[in-house]
Amino acid sequence: MARSSSMIREKEMNMTDERRITLLKLTLRIVGVIFIVGIYSLMIVWPSGWKWHTGESHYPAMILGVYATLGVFLLIASRNPGAHLSLIWFTVWSSVVHAGIMALQSLMHADQMGHLWGDVLALFLVAAVLAFLTPRSAADPIIIEGVRQVATSTASR
Repeated sequence: MARSSSMIREKEMNMTDERRITLLKLTLRIVGVIFIVGIYSLMIVWPSGWKWHTGESHYPAMILGVYATLGVFLLIASRNPGAHLSLIWFTVWSSVVHAGIMALQSLMHADQMGHLWGDVLALFLVAAVLAFLTPRSAADPIIIEGVRQVATSTASR
């Protein structure tokens, strides 16, 4: 009886892990696409919440280039998140830092308050969702599977 109860709990845990991995893959795809095309669109549609410079500035092109590049790599990571954990955690922590700096700048400059409801909130949300879904333990099934896939693909070369 104890064995079957343990097996049921293990199966439930694996189903939860599978669901979390599926949601992580989906989230990485959504965030990747938003980083590639969505940020530019939001700068056009809602400049007070997404565009930090008005007039002639090199900033928008530079930030769009960085985020579009990150978006491409998040799409790649979505295929096998366990093999790209450092990229995912970089996205989490760089989003927190970037959003924190922008939040302070928004609070210091009254004309930038719209960013608190735009890009600042969006980056904190991206960081929170990715942090919630991304595994933390080296024994986590997603990491074990990612390492196995990398080892298999490397061995077949």
